[in-house]
Amino acid sequence: QAQLVESGGGLVQSGGSLRLACTASGFSLDYYTMGWFRQAPGKERVGVSCITPISVSDGSTYYSDSVKGRFTISRDITKNTVYLQINNVEPEDTAVYYCAAAHRRTTVLDLCRESRGVHYWGSGTPVTVSS
Repeated sequence: QAQLVESGGGLVQSGGSLRLACTASGFSLDYYTMGWFRQAPGKERVGVSCITPISVSDGSTYYSDSVKGRFTISRDITKNTVYLQINNVEPEDTAVYYCAAAHRRTTVLDLCRESRGVHYWGSGTPVTVSS
């Protein structure tokens, strides 16, 4: 019944910025730990940023080493949407970006590092970084 739909991907020049959005339908993401993942060509899907629901946790966030300081995850409960602000993009950021909704007590480490507790996956939005 539930769906996650990503949007905002596209072509961006190195050093530029994008904002990805993940909108939930059929459920409230305020009760889920949310995460952003990406999969580059020939690579495994990896977590880049996750956040716990403030309603049942503390709103903790996680960022992988490769995106720390450049990516920011945020949530707008009124829009049932989680965002990923991507700044100072690099060619290595080229990938399909997916969002995921996990059990509300899943930690950001368990979700982003091991994809634990996932209930729903989005179908992805591609990001291509040009030189």
